[in-house]
Amino acid sequence: MTSLVDSFSGALRKLWPHGDQHVPGLVDGIVASAPAVFDKYGVVAPLTVAMMFGQFSEECGAGLEMVENLNYSAQGLRRTWPAHFRGSMAARYAHNPRMIADVAYGGRMHNAPPPSDDGWDYRGRGPSQVTGKGNKAGAGEPPSGYLGLQEALTAAGVDVDIIEDPDLVCDPRYALWCGVADFVLCGCLPFAESGDVLNTTRRLNGGTIGLAEREQWTREWRRAMGV
Repeated sequence: MTSLVDSFSGALRKLWPHGDQHVPGLVDGIVASAPAVFDKYGVVAPLTVAMMFGQFSEECGAGLEMVENLNYSAQGLRRTWPAHFRGSMAARYAHNPRMIADVAYGGRMHNAPPPSDDGWDYRGRGPSQVTGKGNKAGAGEPPSGYLGLQEALTAAGVDVDIIEDPDLVCDPRYALWCGVADFVLCGCLPFAESGDVLNTTRRLNGGTIGLAEREQWTREWRRAMGV
């Protein structure tokens, strides 16, 4: 485990050179928590780390986008969420991230619809960009979102409340716990262990958005991890 974490530390500092820019201490916090997190979730191979961080690097912009950027133009809103922002609505909501989040994510992913602020409160955060309030296990479908992640963190013995304070997902003390727990929750781990970028992407992203970039990041992480 020591050699794996040492390799990971070097790779992270090389590939996320500006990872602390918006979250001071992020890189050091991720490295410090790596032994416990990797041990808890059975991450024992350099390939698994490379696959995981190939995805995380695309999701959070190598640490620079730990909170989802929802500052869309009217054109961007029509292109990204054509069913939600029609006609003049796109122009009215443009460059208002909070209102955009509440409309785009409200009433989905177990978020309450507007005027609830669930869409904004539970927008994408962390290495995996966990999104949506979600649900706990036993709700008739697999656990998901912030509620599913909270349940997983509690089960792992991590003393943090991301429902009350969602920004803790980006805290250097908890960022890796949240990212890896969400990665496992999404069913990515078996595909990561086998080096299957496509199906890892589908599990984490829900589609194949940014697949080419994820493949490139994974190649870089494989080289850095000596895979």
